[in-house]
Amino acid sequence: MIEDKERWNIRHVKKPMKTTVSPILEKYIPHAKIGVALDLACGTGRNTHFLEELGFKIDAVDLSDYALSQIKNTSNITKIETDLDKYNLKQNSYDLIVNTNYLNRRLMAQMIGSLKDGGVLIFETFIVAHEKAENGSMNSDYLLKKDELLDAFRDLEIIYYKERDDINSFGEKIRVASLVAKKNC
Repeated sequence: MIEDKERWNIRHVKKPMKTTVSPILEKYIPHAKIGVALDLACGTGRNTHFLEELGFKIDAVDLSDYALSQIKNTSNITKIETDLDKYNLKQNSYDLIVNTNYLNRRLMAQMIGSLKDGGVLIFETFIVAHEKAENGSMNSDYLLKKDELLDAFRDLEIIYYKERDDINSFGEKIRVASLVAKKNC
């Protein structure tokens, strides 16, 4: 864990992530009830800050203490520094779960149970492209397979699902899977 933490701290300093809210979150936030949210692998808080401005109470979870230090200190944000490979989600606790640019299959299995009835999941991350990445910068263990995200959350009401080609903030071609789903009573 120490090596991962140091690696992420260095990455956040040398190659800062976007600071604007994720477009999928901004577009689909009206489907969520203002309440308690979980921002998994929150980084420096671009989505956390957006949710806080809307009135959510947020658990902002990340391994990088540097990234968490960039998140403002307010009573509505609880910063949780932890190794997500060992972290377990609180059951029946969240009105909204946001997971962008991060994949932990073990946590995927816990997300449905951690949503309250009527809770919304907004999940967007990388997917295996047909061709190998030109620069080999992505570990295939952290890439979804085709329809894997959709299959993992079939028990939820799917509001939106799409797999598409995109360009990341470093100008690299990527493939992304996006899902918005709701847990019905």
